[in-house]
Amino acid sequence: MTDQQTRDPRQTVEVLSEALPYIQRFSGTTVVVKYGGNAMTEDTLIDSFARDMVLLKEVGINPVVIHGGGPQIGELLEKLNIESRFVNGMRVTDAETMDVVEMVLGGLVNKSIVNLINQSGGKAIGLTGKDGGQIRARQLRVEHQTPEMTAPEIIDIGHVGEVEYIATDLIDMLAKRDFIPVIAPIGVDGEGRSYNINADLVAGKIAEALSAEKLMLLTNVAGLMNGEGEVVTGLTTADVDTLIADGTIHGGMLPKIRCALDAVKGGVRSAHIIDGRVPHATLLEIFTNAGVGTQILKSE
Repeated sequence: MTDQQTRDPRQTVEVLSEALPYIQRFSGTTVVVKYGGNAMTEDTLIDSFARDMVLLKEVGINPVVIHGGGPQIGELLEKLNIESRFVNGMRVTDAETMDVVEMVLGGLVNKSIVNLINQSGGKAIGLTGKDGGQIRARQLRVEHQTPEMTAPEIIDIGHVGEVEYIATDLIDMLAKRDFIPVIAPIGVDGEGRSYNINADLVAGKIAEALSAEKLMLLTNVAGLMNGEGEVVTGLTTADVDTLIADGTIHGGMLPKIRCALDAVKGGVRSAHIIDGRVPHATLLEIFTNAGVGTQILKSE
């Protein structure tokens, strides 16, 4: 027997009943989802993510998906015998590498996600930030300084960018109709040069520009942990500032938390760092009382 055949129908009714007030509250709003990590590489999680996006759309919520693809880029570079070098965790991206980045993010990965959502009954449309000039970028300046240096050294890591501004007209038009925009984090500058941008940062800036109800960052951890190893489920922006200042938030989680913090300070109603390793994590966070991650709200 399948799980559906053995499940008590009363459990299904209870789940729907719990979800109802959240559906009513969030219908008509925009939710920006950064998709990556295990959720993008494990078959069961890929399928559940696609179905989640379609369900959100069906109940009146407008999902906008921004995706990463670092491992896929690394795999193709290795096959092409192009060396991968990193500075401060960022891939050094010369013109040759940028061509591969565009092929993987704007082609292979983007179209795969679009196809999965469409196969689940949705109407996804794949874009990069270059389409319609949605993501204006500038080159990211990376500084390196040691105690003996009188001034920081500027390291050129090539076509790695940061967001200058977001043009929302195309994204907004698609999201508020029947479509689910799926966006690769590639921007363009005023001279037409392409830049690879961190997907978390792009998701945060798009969420700000759209005045989204929620920014949801799927990760490979359960959320922000406290000193006892427990997930902190609810924080204000003031709480987060304090935890950064005292060193509780540090290391690899810090850039993601800063992204979420900036988005909320920039007008997004709430930001969520959720465990993408959990099937249907997005639905669990939005439609249940417990949730599956860390929520950040603006301080009163």
